[in-house]
Amino acid sequence: MAVHPPDLTQEAANTADQVSKEPERPPRKPLLRQELLDRWIEIVSAILLALVAVATAWSGYQSTRWNHEQATKYLQASAARVEATRASTQAGQLRLYDVVVFNNWLNAYSNQQAELAKIYEKRFRDEFRPAFDAWLATNPFSNPDAPPGPLFMPQYHNLLEDQAAKLEQDAEQYFDAGRTATQNSDNYVLTTVFLATVLFFVAIAQRFKWPPLQGIVLALALAMLIFGISKMATFPVK
Repeated sequence: MAVHPPDLTQEAANTADQVSKEPERPPRKPLLRQELLDRWIEIVSAILLALVAVATAWSGYQSTRWNHEQATKYLQASAARVEATRASTQAGQLRLYDVVVFNNWLNAYSNQQAELAKIYEKRFRDEFRPAFDAWLATNPFSNPDAPPGPLFMPQYHNLLEDQAAKLEQDAEQYFDAGRTATQNSDNYVLTTVFLATVLFFVAIAQRFKWPPLQGIVLALALAMLIFGISKMATFPVK
């Protein structure tokens, strides 16, 4: 029995018929104007949300740092005032000691008790002695224009009084620095609240269906964001 070879021409024709019967894919339709606007609004909203998130996080971080600086400066101011009070109290005690010893010396000298006067003179403090010597040089017992005592001489110094004044000055500086830190922290907090309104405008823009109104709200949010970031850029960084 003879075997006939397959008819290649018929098979090719059948394949062509099958291909011609397959449905053609419809061409891609171009995006409509509304779809383009929606996509742009989504992109702009996402960018605004990202910028607001970063700016808000930075503002909160700086506010926390300045709060810590404020607490530190106020603590230093309190410590300096305590030390100033202590030094001032001790300085007052030393001044009182100088007055008492000098008055005892003056009484002994006036009563011509030379030995007793020498005893009191040996008890003079080292800081008091230069003022005492300068006062004696003015011939106070015969000079009516002489100062009333060594404590009124410019040579009289009490180191604890100087220390107390220095500590009080330091306390004022610390307090001023703490007050400045408080103001900086408040500025960052206020900026954070301002940036929160940008989030509100971005969120509410998604609720509107009219593209022009969405664009207006997003433009307002962008303007507020730029203003907030530019304002925050003027604040000191800790």
